[in-house]
Amino acid sequence: MRSTPELAAETDSIEELLKEIKTIAIVGISRNIHKDSHFVGRYLQNSGYNMIPVNPGADEILGVKSYPDLKSIPVQVDAVDIFVKPEYVSAVVDEALELKPKAIWLQLGVGSHESEIKKARKAGVTMVQNRCMKVDHQFLIRDKNK
Repeated sequence: MRSTPELAAETDSIEELLKEIKTIAIVGISRNIHKDSHFVGRYLQNSGYNMIPVNPGADEILGVKSYPDLKSIPVQVDAVDIFVKPEYVSAVVDEALELKPKAIWLQLGVGSHESEIKKARKAGVTMVQNRCMKVDHQFLIRDKNK
């Protein structure tokens, strides 16, 4: 892959975002330790983020109280990381925008959602899509801390 100014700017802004956020709600995180969402949640938790699970079918994930939806979370959320089927993304983005987070992150496999990016921009919220928060953190933050 060739580096472009646009790609470099996007990478720089993602690096800054990952340094800035502290509390991440993960919508669709699984209790199953073999699922990507669980692995990402554990990684982010171990990296020092306040990880808040959002899964209506679980009381607790990774030793943390799980919430049935975003509006039930009693603290300010800096970022919402979304692991849901593509057909549910719009509803989750709408709910996330009500929290006024700094960022909404659509994980790999959730698809591309240009209409959701427009909604987020209009609300002044950064939206990242088709990237993995864990992978970006590993390469942009963790490796620099060694």
